[in-house]
Amino acid sequence: MAERGTEGDWIRIGNGTLSAAINPHGAELSSLTDADGRELMTDADPRFWTGRAPILFPVVGRPSGETIRIDGRAYPMKQHGFARHRDFAVVEAGATRAVFALEDDAATRAIYPFAFRLEVAFEVRGATLAVEVTIANPAADATLYASFGFHPAFAWPLPYGRARGDHRITFAADEPGRLKTIAADGTIAAHAVESPLDGRVLHLKDALFAHDALVWAPVASRAVRYGAADGPQLDIAFPDTPMLGIWTKPGAAYVCVEPWHGIADPEGYEGEFRDKPGVFAVAPGADKRIGMTVTLSEG
Repeated sequence: MAERGTEGDWIRIGNGTLSAAINPHGAELSSLTDADGRELMTDADPRFWTGRAPILFPVVGRPSGETIRIDGRAYPMKQHGFARHRDFAVVEAGATRAVFALEDDAATRAIYPFAFRLEVAFEVRGATLAVEVTIANPAADATLYASFGFHPAFAWPLPYGRARGDHRITFAADEPGRLKTIAADGTIAAHAVESPLDGRVLHLKDALFAHDALVWAPVASRAVRYGAADGPQLDIAFPDTPMLGIWTKPGAAYVCVEPWHGIADPEGYEGEFRDKPGVFAVAPGADKRIGMTVTLSEG
């Protein structure tokens, strides 16, 4: 589906220290700038990828055969789901906070037979952008099954004069496990690989992403720090998501740090959607909240 929403449609919030702009199409964070107007996110160069920070719902990654199975019935479902292609209602648009919402309709129920309300709230607090997602189940008698993921693409290099090759991502905790790999069809391959971490540090270079994303599933850390060692950095915290993807296309001017509560299907998966790794259940009348913060630190 074609992208909608020009820059003139974006909702802008800020406080003089940090400013953000959100496209109601997909409730996508589309710009994050510092006090001097320097852009901290992707340039969205169409030679590589025009996305900026899509919301991944109700699936993360690619379902096997682009199909999910619910109560034995097959439904078509594209990679990363449909929320990123839908127009969200603007619920609130204040100086420092904006809220967007998407609800099920006939089109979503044809491919995902659940009632839901997906609300995404953005708030600037000092040098921090906080994003809180609420996934609510309005049904009276049916459990909602879903996955959710963030997919923000940050500028690589950051706009502070440090070389691209000096940038790194530092994990908050030790990550001793092997990494998942992406199969040719976009699902999770059966074999894992050794981690490229140097202690807790991932030294960024294009070669790391020659075969798609790096996937920690599970990830022990609930925060990472991104940037060059001696300049301003981004602290990215994700307290509610047990998986993490890091990705770029070699040569692009961005790196994606992607906290996930869900993952692509295991290679050849033909089971029920509810049994997939990372899928969560929301009871009738209940909701689930998933948050992420991005803080600009002086390093």
